[in-house]
Amino acid sequence: MAATMAEEMTALLEQKFAPSALEIINDSAQHSGHAGDDGSGESHFTIVIEAAAFAEMSRLKRQRAVIAALGDIVGGRVHAVAIKASAPGNQ
Repeated sequence: MAATMAEEMTALLEQKFAPSALEIINDSAQHSGHAGDDGSGESHFTIVIEAAAFAEMSRLKRQRAVIAALGDIVGGRVHAVAIKASAPGNQ
């Protein structure tokens, strides 16, 4: 059985950042019929990630690092992601 998009994103982010906390929320149902909804039920996600690797990064660099770790997923196979990335003890 093929992995879900959330499972695939989880594996990539765990490999790249070894996060202390990670939650991937499928928001696709909230965007049903909107732009980017491809009918797959896996078009929009929220990623909440906490990792020590983000300690010295700005908010923008954190978001870019997460998008880079996801490869062709964002903008290719997934229409949109909201990213909430933080370092332990700091938001």
